[in-house]
Amino acid sequence: MTIPDTGVRVEPGSFRDPGNRVFHRGDEVLRGLDERSARDWRALSVTDFFRRATAGGQIVGTEELTPTPVDAPWTAVLRHERIPFVSHPYEWSSAMLRDAALLHLDVLRAALEAGFTTKDGSAYNVQWRGARPVFIDVGSFEALRDGEPWAGYRQFCQTLLYPLLIQAHLGLDFQPFLRARVDGVEPEQMRRLFGGVRRWRAGVPTHVHLHGAMQARNSAASTTDVRAQLRAAGFSRELALATVRGLAKLVRRLDHRPGDSHWSDYQRTCAYSVPDRQAKEEFVDRAVAATGGGSALDLGANDGRYARIAARHATHVVAVEQDPAVVDTLYRALRDEGETRILPLVMDLADPSPGGGWRGVERAAFADRARADTVLALAVVHHLAIGRNVPLPEVLDQLTALTATGGSLVVEFVHPDDPMARRLLANKPDGLFPDYRRDAFEALLARRGRIVARTELPSRTRTLYQVVVGG
Repeated sequence: MTIPDTGVRVEPGSFRDPGNRVFHRGDEVLRGLDERSARDWRALSVTDFFRRATAGGQIVGTEELTPTPVDAPWTAVLRHERIPFVSHPYEWSSAMLRDAALLHLDVLRAALEAGFTTKDGSAYNVQWRGARPVFIDVGSFEALRDGEPWAGYRQFCQTLLYPLLIQAHLGLDFQPFLRARVDGVEPEQMRRLFGGVRRWRAGVPTHVHLHGAMQARNSAASTTDVRAQLRAAGFSRELALATVRGLAKLVRRLDHRPGDSHWSDYQRTCAYSVPDRQAKEEFVDRAVAATGGGSALDLGANDGRYARIAARHATHVVAVEQDPAVVDTLYRALRDEGETRILPLVMDLADPSPGGGWRGVERAAFADRARADTVLALAVVHHLAIGRNVPLPEVLDQLTALTATGGSLVVEFVHPDDPMARRLLANKPDGLFPDYRRDAFEALLARRGRIVARTELPSRTRTLYQVVVGG
């Protein structure tokens, strides 16, 4: 399918289904459908299932543009609600991945009951309104044909179920597995991980070993042959529904709760006094309010204290924290509160998500997605500059690159004599960071923007700055 030069921007991650393609026109998110996909969409759009799911927020808000733009090379064009921030499954916590899997299965179950199915089962079909998951791949729905299995089962296993099994049964963080391969964890890899007595863990015999054996047996058969065999065996919608219910029951059992970590009690054990914390909260509140709302990015968010302050004024906040256990705790709290403005993500700022998938752009890098009107970098600079040996100018280059032109960078400088800085420096050779000084830091800030506010905390070992970037 060719796309004429009409000023639209094609979404790089939307190309695997030839029947529909997502693109952007200004701030609009549009989807083009070929004749068959348009027929499925129009049948889907009038069902009670779809209307209830969109009204309830389970499926992204969608409408057809009528009449279809005359220059469009598609039978129909849809316009979707814009999700504030696009994240990837390897940036989610275990509870987030589990809730995404349950939403996927809930949507599929309701679709089957209404006479529809989905073409795939990818974790990338889900995005977030704050701490609430939403199914975004409307183009995945198609009319259910009797005797055919769910085409998305393998993708669901590889990008959702297998990572959950790894986290729950092995206690390993799943994020590196998903980040390594855009298609997720292969059954053969899972079989190696779950050998011996581990093969009897919940969900493993059926969805790992039996699945892998059936895949190997049918590898030489065509898709048509397998579908014909299933029809002949009496595969039905009722069996498909039973499979989905079984998967949902299994996923609910995989409620892994990470234990304590170094950062999970940071707010209690860090060097802040009550006056320091109060002064810091007031400074952050004033700075975000002065920016005038818009989007906010909290780098090193920890328990979300300052992300919540930012959410008083910002339209949405992305709260980034390296520790998966801390993000998981924060997500569960935000979810229970019904918070739809704060999205917590797992991210190592010294090793942020790169571009991935086809040509390295199918899944956009974090730096290409995360430009915000307000960026909070509180108690972060010293961890990068001293703890991770990133040169101070490069730290500030990265922070300002994430800040929109005219937006505010709110950054904290931890003085070399602060207890936390001394602790980090104690593990480094003497004289390794001669430029880690307050005057040098301020000079670097001044080259990257206009310092409009500063305050030294009462302890006199930390200073906060608000910098208008490009100002």
